[in-house]
Amino acid sequence: MSDKGSSTNGGPDLRNRSLRGSPEEPSGAEAGRETSSHSEMSLRLTRDGGGTGDSGVLSLAGAESQGTDTGNSSDDFDFGNMEDSDHVHENEENLIYCFLDEEGPGEEEEEEEAAEEQPQVQCNEATHCQYLSDKDQALENWMSSETSALPRPRWQVLTALRERQLGSSARFVYEACGARVFVQRFQLQYELKGHSRCVNSVHFNQCGTWLASSSDDRRVIVWDWMRQQPVLDFASGHRNNVFQAKFLPNCGDPTLAMCARDGQIRVAELSAIPHCRNTKRVAQHRGASHKLALEPDSPKFLTSGEDAVVFAIDLRQCRPVSRVVVTKDKENKVGLYTIHVNPANTYQFAVGGRDQYVRIYDQRKIDENENNGVLKKFCPHHLVNCDSKASITCLVYSHDGTELLASYNDDDIYLFNSSDCDGAQYVKRYKGHRNNATIKGVNFYGPKSEFVVSGSDCGHIFFWEKSSCQIIQFMEGDKEGTVNCLEPHPYLPVMATGGLDHEAKIWAPTATTTTELLGLKQVIKNNKEERDEDRLYPVNLFPSHMHCFLMHHLTQRGHRQHQGAPGVGVMDADLDESSSASGASEGEESQDRVECLPS
Repeated sequence: MSDKGSSTNGGPDLRNRSLRGSPEEPSGAEAGRETSSHSEMSLRLTRDGGGTGDSGVLSLAGAESQGTDTGNSSDDFDFGNMEDSDHVHENEENLIYCFLDEEGPGEEEEEEEAAEEQPQVQCNEATHCQYLSDKDQALENWMSSETSALPRPRWQVLTALRERQLGSSARFVYEACGARVFVQRFQLQYELKGHSRCVNSVHFNQCGTWLASSSDDRRVIVWDWMRQQPVLDFASGHRNNVFQAKFLPNCGDPTLAMCARDGQIRVAELSAIPHCRNTKRVAQHRGASHKLALEPDSPKFLTSGEDAVVFAIDLRQCRPVSRVVVTKDKENKVGLYTIHVNPANTYQFAVGGRDQYVRIYDQRKIDENENNGVLKKFCPHHLVNCDSKASITCLVYSHDGTELLASYNDDDIYLFNSSDCDGAQYVKRYKGHRNNATIKGVNFYGPKSEFVVSGSDCGHIFFWEKSSCQIIQFMEGDKEGTVNCLEPHPYLPVMATGGLDHEAKIWAPTATTTTELLGLKQVIKNNKEERDEDRLYPVNLFPSHMHCFLMHHLTQRGHRQHQGAPGVGVMDADLDESSSASGASEGEESQDRVECLPS
């Protein structure tokens, strides 16, 4: 970003330095991330012309082509707690006056009023300052109520560089991704321009060379993100906003799975895209489908929808689609916004949606007659009987499946231990952002899930240090005001984001100094006040079910009016017969149903 503070003493200068070293083959759930047949990749961080501009240039280089300069790096980077250098001034009235009527009915009344007139009462400035100070202190107390001191940095840059030069550190880049010093130097590198509407998802392929982005323009673009060039740009075949597009693992990157507002699950064979105009529909939800969940070492994946149904799709089978479970609370269906597979135990998956519960299922033990098939449920205890309608917009497992992160609509982000018993309380809470306007994503960052990262309605990206819950990075991520999705690179210190802007964005730690978190306190204060105000005075012109009813019928009417027009229904000519027999979720009505965002 443009606002940069002074460098920490002994901080490394990253302008002409490279982070080299091939990612080491991980074990377990990490294996699917680093199976690239390419040569060793490195991230060279340079600047055009050697100047001091903000934007860096990323390039790939062989591991033998560049030396390492240890420079003036220090052994320890402990940047301490968040301090906001902004002085927040409230634009409130400093003076309180007792106003008198300027006109009266007669002279006698005017004389009486003049006799009783009191001098203007001026509010004591010290009292007003004390009031502001109390408000700021209350905000500080709220932010710090569930935080702890930042831990000492585990990654020591000088030690790591020495070991790398001596050839004893084969995991330099891998470990650098989890270093606080690099997260605090993140800044925007460039924008990938190609979509005509907002970007709903970004996803790196398994070896990290390509990036897929999906958009409300119903197109999917596959990028060579390093060269900032599109490799493929094709129509998804969906009839409405494409919410997510993901590369299937261990398929050589030719297969892309997609889900959308129209409820369809479609598959694109990328090798055939230049010659094939159609993608193939393999399943159909009766409501919008927001998320796909990949199994780390398998082409099998799961989908969830607002119809409360979870599908399992295995493209290796002649009949690839099977219904796994219908999510219910007692007898009521719970529409789903998010789903994620446990990377350490792929039989288990977690879902979240239109209520306050994180539900974990085990595909081997689902019995819908017993607890609706749920293995265990988690919920912050203060939300169990909360009057406000809570919902979960996104959840994700950590790298080893031991932790589960859930982002709540117009609430905070909560971390649960996935091994805890049913009904266990959260273990960490992350505050400061706002998740209200869209179905917002959340993610872990770092090879060992060292950080939590989320977008916000205020247009900023927040990084929390996981163990202390403290904000360590804060960046403006979207000019239009909302960051929806964030995707870390499989093994480089790089991140892709998308939001209401029409571009996907690439971020990397190329700043010469650590971020000073300018304006953070004011942004947090605004987010907190807006949230509290919305809870006190909810704006709901008419009930959400009526909104759904009206929008559904308007959409269906418009669809019927255009039936028979040239081009309509072309994509349905390439349906998978088995999916239309078994993949439809109790029929295909409401295909184009408009999503009702959580209120």
